[in-house]
Amino acid sequence: MTSKNHQPRFAYIAPTYSQAKKIAYDYLVHFTKNIPGTKYNQTELRCDFVNGARITLLSSENPDSIRGIYLDGCIIDETAQVQSELLSEVITPALSDRKGFMILVGTPKGMANLFYDYYQKAQADPSWYLHIAKASDTKIVDDDELAAALSVMGAQKYSQEFECSFIGNIQGSIYGDTIALLEDKNQITRVPVDPGYPVNVAWDLGYNDSTSLIFFQQIGHMIHIVDFYENNNEPFPHYAEVIKEKDYVIGQNYGPHDLEQTEFSSGKTRREVAYQMGLRFKVAPKLAVEEGIHAVKMLLPRCLIDVDNCKKLINALRHYHRKFSDRERTYKIKPVHDWSSHAADALRVLATGIKENKFNQTQRQQTAESNYKVI
Repeated sequence: MTSKNHQPRFAYIAPTYSQAKKIAYDYLVHFTKNIPGTKYNQTELRCDFVNGARITLLSSENPDSIRGIYLDGCIIDETAQVQSELLSEVITPALSDRKGFMILVGTPKGMANLFYDYYQKAQADPSWYLHIAKASDTKIVDDDELAAALSVMGAQKYSQEFECSFIGNIQGSIYGDTIALLEDKNQITRVPVDPGYPVNVAWDLGYNDSTSLIFFQQIGHMIHIVDFYENNNEPFPHYAEVIKEKDYVIGQNYGPHDLEQTEFSSGKTRREVAYQMGLRFKVAPKLAVEEGIHAVKMLLPRCLIDVDNCKKLINALRHYHRKFSDRERTYKIKPVHDWSSHAADALRVLATGIKENKFNQTQRQQTAESNYKVI
């Protein structure tokens, strides 16, 4: 009613036509019924105002059916369930002419959807507004009702539906809670490279499996993770070239203990091959997986992670998990080996590598001090 544009158009968009009708039509009528001159069309799920403005309830089932419209503003509900082309091919062009607004609403439903993509975008881009409304903070639902829901749903599902957790449907997530805490503290954000410090690289090597590279800077007590790269079925020179093409100064390379393995085809260790390509490695100590995981959990609270360049790393850390054993009624100690393992292994190399480096420096200092006597 207050829009100054000619015949303003606004829309509420749900995943399906049935959802739009059930969720929003009664609200639409309730909150507009006292506006003089308002008319309703229940067949088309819309209301028209006396100034020519219109609010329509739409669905994302068939994006082509609403292609070509213009909008002054829209709200997309249950965004995790809508098709990705709806926003990029239909809604964004529809809003451009009128410089309209768009609000994306929903509860998390894992990470392989549009809602999570825009959640990450909003974290990185200050021109977006991001609000997380956890049930424990809003107090809209009584505490006793929340407790009852938790007892019925279980912690994982409850965290997703009531506490806005993107790892709620990933049972046994190892780093998920820590990543959520980093987000709450704005430690997953834009992290520019500081030219006053070298960029180090932590590696997890593979061939048929993926090879993962984490680019980071040690600035005081903090670890700035500024970039991430992953690929598979590529030989070692490919990754050496990726590093050389970076426009910042590379410091130390940290590699896993299997760098010392001898390649059957060449008779040389991977470390020797790397040396011939100008890459010198410090080898992280060989530790049990649980010790490495503990080192990562100790490291993460002092990390800043770039949300733009490290999306795949962040997703992998959320997803990295242990499998639940129905027979033993507990989670297995060994993490599941899947697409998220390589990034997690690279971070383990980072955590154990710099810890070992710090230990060696302290040891050398103590040794040097013990060789001198004051007479």
